[in-house]
Amino acid sequence: MSHRGTPPSPPLATAPKTPNTARHDKPAPLAMKPLDNRAWLLLLPAGAVMAFVGLIPLVSVLNFSFHDIFSLDQAYWIGTEWYADLVASPRFHASLARSLLFSATVLAVQIPLGIAIAVLVAGSGRAGTAILLLVAVPLVVPWNMIPTMWLSLINPDTGTLGRAMVALGIDFDYKFTALHTWILLVVMDTWHWVGLVVILATAALSGIPRPYYQAAAIDGASRLAVFRHIELPRIATALGIVFLLRFVDSLMIYTEAFTINAGGPDGATTFLALELGEEIKGFTYGAAAARSIVYFVIVITVVWAFLTITRHRAHDPGATA
Repeated sequence: MSHRGTPPSPPLATAPKTPNTARHDKPAPLAMKPLDNRAWLLLLPAGAVMAFVGLIPLVSVLNFSFHDIFSLDQAYWIGTEWYADLVASPRFHASLARSLLFSATVLAVQIPLGIAIAVLVAGSGRAGTAILLLVAVPLVVPWNMIPTMWLSLINPDTGTLGRAMVALGIDFDYKFTALHTWILLVVMDTWHWVGLVVILATAALSGIPRPYYQAAAIDGASRLAVFRHIELPRIATALGIVFLLRFVDSLMIYTEAFTINAGGPDGATTFLALELGEEIKGFTYGAAAARSIVYFVIVITVVWAFLTITRHRAHDPGATA
C-alpha cells in the first residue's frame, strides 16, 4: 500500500546526549522530618525525682563536709580539714585496702562460679530451670536477715553446718581468727549474690543463635573453644554490668561485716562503710560527710574507668580480639 500522499511525520525530539547522564542521576534528597525536642519534657518528672533524692542530698553532704557540726544550729566553717585528715589517715588507707581486697576476692569467686552455673543451666533443660530458680532464691531474702541466718547455720550446738564441722574435726573460729571471718563473709556474700551473675549470664547465653553451635560442631570445635569464641563474647556485656554492680556493692559492705564480728577480730574486717558508720554513731557529722564524699568520688572514678574501657573496646575491634 502506497504512503506517497501521507506527509512524513516529524522526527521525535531527542535530548542531547551526554555521556552516562542517565546512569549517574542522583535521586532527589528525601525530606527530613523536623526534630521535635518537646519529647525531652517527658524526662522532667524523672529528673525532678532524681534531683530530690540524689542531687539535693549530695549537695547538702558536700556542704556539711566543710563544717565542724555540733548541732544543726552550730556549724563552723573549717574548709578542707576533714579531707586532709582523712587522706593522711593510715586507718583510712588500711580500710580502703581491705575493702578493695574483699571486692576483688568476691568478684574472683562469684563471676567464674556464676558463669559455670549459667553454662550448665543453659544446656540442661528442665533441670537447668530448677537450678536457676534455686540460685535465685537468696536474691529475695532480706539483706539484714542473711548474717543472722548464717550465724545460726554455723552454730556448733544447733546449726547444721556447725555440727557437721564439729563432727569432721574442723575448728572454725570466726570470732577470733581473721581468716575464718573472711571465709565466712566471702561464702555468705557469694551465696547471696551469685544468683545475679547466673541470671544475667543465662539470659545472654539464651540469645545466642543455634547456627553458631552447629557451625562449631561441624568444625569440630572443643567445648572450651565454643565457650571462648562464641559464648564469652556474647555474655561480655552482661558480665560487665555484673562486675560493676557487684564491685560497687561489695565495696560498701556494712551489715554483714558488722553483724558477723563488728569489724573484728582486731579490725581485720573493718571496711570503709564500717568506719563511716562509727563516725555517724559518734555524731561527728562533718567528718562523716567528708568521708562520704571521698567514697562517692572513689565509686564515680571506678564507674568512669569502667565505662571508658568498655567504650574503647567497643570502638576498637582489635582490643577485643
